[in-house]
Amino acid sequence: MTGTLDPTLLDDLVWRGLIAHSTDPGALREALTSGSVRFYVGFDPTAPSLHMGNLVQLVTARRMQKAGHTPYILVGGATGMIGDPKDSSERTLNSLDTVKDWSDRVRRQVEPFVSFQGANAATIVNNYDWTASLSTIDFLRDIGKHFPVNRMLQRDVVSRRLESGISYTEFSYVLLQSMDFLSLFRDHGVTLQHGATDQWGNITAGVELIRRADGGHAHAFVTPLITKPDGTKYGKTEADALWLDPEMMSPYAFHQWWLNVDDSQVGELLKMFTFLSQEEIAALEAVTENEPWKRSGQKRLADEVTTFVHGVEETESAKAAAAALFGGGDLHSLSVATLSAALREAGSTSVAALAPVVDLLVETGLVKSKGEARRTISEGGAYLNNVRVEDPEAQPATSDLIGGSWLVLRKGKKQFAGVEVG
Repeated sequence: MTGTLDPTLLDDLVWRGLIAHSTDPGALREALTSGSVRFYVGFDPTAPSLHMGNLVQLVTARRMQKAGHTPYILVGGATGMIGDPKDSSERTLNSLDTVKDWSDRVRRQVEPFVSFQGANAATIVNNYDWTASLSTIDFLRDIGKHFPVNRMLQRDVVSRRLESGISYTEFSYVLLQSMDFLSLFRDHGVTLQHGATDQWGNITAGVELIRRADGGHAHAFVTPLITKPDGTKYGKTEADALWLDPEMMSPYAFHQWWLNVDDSQVGELLKMFTFLSQEEIAALEAVTENEPWKRSGQKRLADEVTTFVHGVEETESAKAAAAALFGGGDLHSLSVATLSAALREAGSTSVAALAPVVDLLVETGLVKSKGEARRTISEGGAYLNNVRVEDPEAQPATSDLIGGSWLVLRKGKKQFAGVEVG
């Protein structure tokens, strides 16, 4: 990765809507244009995989590195054991083994997103390394003395919990995260942290700790939270999260998610999540507004983000799977892994043995009854492996099984389901 500075970085981040708040903008601009800044972004292992919110930070870190700055990616092996306070209830504490396992997963996940080569090569650190051996007395004397309790009580995330109750464990999270910034400042010369808007209080507390403890000067900015068109936040539950781990969300499902974003979000997401130029994004926004049926913006968005997260090969496989499943491609050309992931995402049924197409249409839920199944076939609306079914009494043969176990049934142009036999 080149060490050449891009003086337009901050302007580009602003244009892309990636600066929700920052410390002194003038000082931040001066720092980013006067030399390679060492910056960090942290990821707590609170789940087996990173998700969409984390992806914003990974893309931002990559942007900053491409602009000549030096990333430090922090895995929160220590802070992940405690957890930042939630709005309404105490965070569940995970076991040490779980946190260690998730920390290892996070480390492996972040590695492909930044470069470890060149003048501004990335470094991965784990805050457990400087926290585990710290005594309680040293922590209270060296860190705790810089945190006035009255100011901590005024923090939104704390004040909202005062009535219902908040443990000292969660209350102390801000001290640990601030200590991370101070440790990286002292040991690595890190002078900038970025994160999500909900971390603004923790991040600026770290800036203040550096000033109070060492008389140092540090910078910070946060990106906005990504919300749905109705303004609600994307969740982090199994069902709702956009996971980056392909075992938790297949590349096909990941690609489909971006392909189906609302027209109103296309421009915003292209700016935040892709490395396309302003001119390219403006052109895609214009097509989305004037010819929305083409879904040009969504297609480019899905391709760019899936390639960034999963690579070119998985992106092409996801596109081929979509084309084949919706009738425009050869199902037999797909890998079994890609086809299985796509069909399980769309909805699939397991059967013990081959059965008539009429029965399978009912079994998959594509039709409600055998009578409806026969009508669908007679009207030319039923397909087996993308071939129209002409005979209401048709039954698949073993040779029809894709990858030795799969059938693809489709009703009309867009309703399809998988059948796993065996």
